[in-house]
Amino acid sequence: MPTTVKQLNRALTEHHYPGRGVLWCRTTDGSALGVYFLTGRSPASRARTLHRTPAGELVVAPSDARGHDHLRHYVAARQSGPWLVFGNGEQVATVADRLAGEQPPAVALDGLDYEPDPPIFTPRLTVVVDGRAGDRIWFGAARRSAGRRTGTDRLTLRIGEPAPGEGVLMTTYRSDGRQVATGDPFTEVGTTAGSAGDLLAEVWSALPPQLRIAAAVFAPGGLARAEIRQAAPAQA
Repeated sequence: MPTTVKQLNRALTEHHYPGRGVLWCRTTDGSALGVYFLTGRSPASRARTLHRTPAGELVVAPSDARGHDHLRHYVAARQSGPWLVFGNGEQVATVADRLAGEQPPAVALDGLDYEPDPPIFTPRLTVVVDGRAGDRIWFGAARRSAGRRTGTDRLTLRIGEPAPGEGVLMTTYRSDGRQVATGDPFTEVGTTAGSAGDLLAEVWSALPPQLRIAAAVFAPGGLARAEIRQAAPAQA
């Protein structure tokens, strides 16, 4: 488990391939913000966009007219009543529906599984934020064991309200440039960003330029005003 706080840009740049990531933090101006980002190695992964829908969701979708792929195309952020839910797969919609059915966050995050994409078995990462209270934030991760167990390890972490300039980060992967492994359970990070725009710029600049797909910054109740940065989509 984390024993020190890393600067956000270092926590991202020290891994050659962070995959997809979720971040909840408070900028130095006091704004409580969520971040979702995605990177990809293959042309098919990079042939995606992150955009708002008329329903006020953030959706990861193909940049061309291909069929739906549930591992690469999904709702990445949804507001469900007072609840903001965001993450790296179709479980976002599942968790939002459970919260709308009045399940508590710890229950709504339970029962999720990692992605069936050997050999990496990508973790499913989900953040739940209660827009009515700044200290009600949950991170959920469904991960495969590093050993022989095939059953899902499910981590549910409730964090206290971050102080200005602090946050918590989860990424699907970590990489030394040669091998890719499941990311750390979570990383406590610091940031000097003073606004949503500054935070988006910090995250974007720290992601590997050749792997960047998209990143977004948003506040509870503010998905319609999310700030989005996007790379030119690759051709699959």
